[in-house]
Amino acid sequence: MKNIVTLAHETVVLTPTTREEQQEILAIETPYKIALNDRDIGASMVLETALEEFGAGFLFGQGYVRSPEEVKEVLVCPEGRISVYADVEEDAEPKEVIITSGCGGTGKISREMLEGAFDPLQECTITFPEIHDFILAILHGSRLGHDTHCVHGCGLWADGRLQAFYEDVGRHNAVDKIIGAILLKKIPARGAVYTTGRLTSDMVLKCARIGIPIVMSRTAPSSLGMAIARRAGVTLVAYARPDRLNVFNAPERIVQDI
Repeated sequence: MKNIVTLAHETVVLTPTTREEQQEILAIETPYKIALNDRDIGASMVLETALEEFGAGFLFGQGYVRSPEEVKEVLVCPEGRISVYADVEEDAEPKEVIITSGCGGTGKISREMLEGAFDPLQECTITFPEIHDFILAILHGSRLGHDTHCVHGCGLWADGRLQAFYEDVGRHNAVDKIIGAILLKKIPARGAVYTTGRLTSDMVLKCARIGIPIVMSRTAPSSLGMAIARRAGVTLVAYARPDRLNVFNAPERIVQDI
């Protein structure tokens, strides 16, 4: 059964001299608890799409799951619970988390994710024709984004095509769904991510830790997001447009026709 993710609402549009009724489409936020091996870890407001991916990606960001090999099964309960079963330490202590710049505290990462050396990235390059098709697919491929103006999108491009695209009311959640898809072995980490959200520390960090080499955004990075990209060797692209990029780090993965 397909989850209902929008609802219609009647509004009144006012100007200094006019008044008219208009119908608007709202994205529906739903609370979900996330559990690891039947132990509650956290909760989030989320758009009810790709919940399996979100649950796995959420636990990666919290530092409980580290690789696709650890994830065994994900079950979604209609009553608002995502249960992830993974081959990890059963008695693992709660992770120390850092509240990042996400609105309302939605951005959380474990301290251990922020510290320590980075594993090698899954290397790849991307051409400008690919970037053109990638960005347009994200910006114009979503009816939900067009109808609500209330969701962030995040996609992954690899092997010459769009491998996955997810949306959510939170930019962190949309990225977590991409991370979760990698953990569930639905898409490769060897590719480029494009997000409509800004590239703060947690956004860049999660991509770097899962091994994604190219991270692009429609908007801006933060100083710590850029510092993490430099530490990890990530190609960090901001203000990305189909024919123009502002590359803050490691431009060699962008292939130019010159």
